[in-house]
Amino acid sequence: MDIAEIPILSLANTPRDLSSELGATFRRYGFAMVRDHGIDAALIEEAWQLTAEFFALPTEEKLRYLVPGTGGARGYTPFRTEIAKGATEKDLKEFWHVGRDLPEGHLLAPTMPPNIWPERPAAFRDVFTRLYAEFDRAGARILSAIALDLGLDESWFDPAIEDGNSVLRLLHYPPVSAEAGGAIRAGAHEDINLITLLLGAEEAGLELLGRDGRWLSIAPPKGALVVNIGDMLQRLTNHVLPSTTHRVRNPVGERAGYSRYSMPFFLHLRSDFRFATLPQCVTAANPDRYPVSITADDYLQERLREIGLKG
Repeated sequence: MDIAEIPILSLANTPRDLSSELGATFRRYGFAMVRDHGIDAALIEEAWQLTAEFFALPTEEKLRYLVPGTGGARGYTPFRTEIAKGATEKDLKEFWHVGRDLPEGHLLAPTMPPNIWPERPAAFRDVFTRLYAEFDRAGARILSAIALDLGLDESWFDPAIEDGNSVLRLLHYPPVSAEAGGAIRAGAHEDINLITLLLGAEEAGLELLGRDGRWLSIAPPKGALVVNIGDMLQRLTNHVLPSTTHRVRNPVGERAGYSRYSMPFFLHLRSDFRFATLPQCVTAANPDRYPVSITADDYLQERLREIGLKG
């Protein structure tokens, strides 16, 4: 398996210093790798421990936190529920979603249900509330660099993501059994959101689809974030920044007997954000693909139906 030669960038640099390198790797791969992101290593370690503890709970206990009709927006989604768009086999994964807490009566509350929390592990709520805030901060900094690369003001995305519908997903891929058939841990897909920040890609399996049609392995150094463009940013930039197809393949040999855990943070726009293609991303050679404007929530609901999370 060939490895994607994605440079490792430092988020310790200012957004202006980071912008051109970040823009170049996103245009080439749709992916970037970022170190020095500032998320506390001890907090991350505690989060991994709690993730493993939660998914080790009995299935009937986890199912108490399944909320029907919400598209998995909060709480627990069982094994083999989600399916990649166009796929025939459901993914070999289960997950938990943490979202943004809004004050009572907030304008966006109808599109963003309140969080639910498991009774155990005991520190679950505290740790993941803090980790969500840390991802939020790092994501906003990355978006500032993206804005500058696009010729926008550094703070252009700030109002677009204020009280945004971002989701922290805790993912568990159980050991792969012979009964899996043709299913894989995560079928080939693109992310729905603006950008995704991912912890946990050190464990082999994450691959992106290269321009030549070959699958390329992503191998970040320990603790680095893998960042990728989602469909919402691809739409906003008229495909100048591509949302690249990726998957999590099944392990072979001894590793098939081990669980895999990861934590993607899907950074979303405000639910009421209305898409309008950025003028600087429209040219004679790249005409506007999206002349009809829709809201971020309209787009999200359409995509949730496509991947089997909503009827």
